[in-house]
Amino acid sequence: MLRILVYAVYLAVCGGAIATYVQSEEAPEIVDGNRFSSFLVLLGITQAAALADLLIRRKKIEVISAVYFGLLVGVLLSYLFLLAVETVIPEEYGVGVRIITFLVFSYVSVSLLVQTRDDFRFVIPYVEFSKELKGGKPLILDSSALIDGRISDVVETGILDTEIIVPEFILHEVQDVADSNDKMRRTRGRRGLEVLEKLQASEHAEVKVLEIKREDFKSKSIDQKLVELAKRLDGRVITSDYNLNKVASVQGLAVINLNDVANSLKPRYLPGERLNLKITKQGESHGQGVGYLDDGTMVVCEQASHLIGKTIDVIVTSMLQSSAGRMIFVRQVHATGEDDAAE
Repeated sequence: MLRILVYAVYLAVCGGAIATYVQSEEAPEIVDGNRFSSFLVLLGITQAAALADLLIRRKKIEVISAVYFGLLVGVLLSYLFLLAVETVIPEEYGVGVRIITFLVFSYVSVSLLVQTRDDFRFVIPYVEFSKELKGGKPLILDSSALIDGRISDVVETGILDTEIIVPEFILHEVQDVADSNDKMRRTRGRRGLEVLEKLQASEHAEVKVLEIKREDFKSKSIDQKLVELAKRLDGRVITSDYNLNKVASVQGLAVINLNDVANSLKPRYLPGERLNLKITKQGESHGQGVGYLDDGTMVVCEQASHLIGKTIDVIVTSMLQSSAGRMIFVRQVHATGEDDAAE
């Protein structure tokens, strides 16, 4: 409604100004002889700006700032130029020369500033059109990090002080998963969308859905697009995908693997420590029993396959940790006879 009101006022002002011009004595002969046609043509030209406004739905503040500042510079340069050449311009061409000068100088200034808006602060100190981001390099989320959901818990801790970027193609990928016919995939996709909504509402995060031009990453996979975007933005990738982690690392990108973050925060168990473990299933090797700690860590116990369903005391013998998770190897206390010796 507000945009319609603004457009109505703009149309009325344009109509009144153009009508006054075509009826004035300063109007050229071609306008004087075709007042109505000239009115329609000039009114159509002014409405091209309104049409562009309607077609460009998403606008960036740095681009708008560059346009406004360019107009100011263009008008100033035009005024100075006209002062310098005013004495040599024939009077009958004065109005036309002024119009063309203002248009040309304004266009050149706006075009130059729009193309160099990120570097303009080096020309004039304290003038910068790009948004100043807090913290270090931006964090770029992939679909696995959104669907995983743990990133929202990390953000709520307040330890992240940089911008979080969700590329548009990642959002589309999560939406495709949410629209899947498979119930499990559909549930995971919807969880990813809910996590994104939670991140955007959080006071501890600055989340931005980045619009990507299709021609920028033509004929590339999602992972390739993500890696290329991270290079352009000099950002870091947040993922829980093992393959993407390796691909990005090989290409020299900084990667934050959520599995590594989670593993680093889990309690560490040293060889000789005691645990109380419930054996839930048989292991892959003969005689092995498998149980899980409260944080989901898998524990493999030797010679415990016959104790499924029972809770036993065990001693840690070794531990294996990787990006895929953490695994602890133990032995039953009484089975080894080492309960007293271990102490």
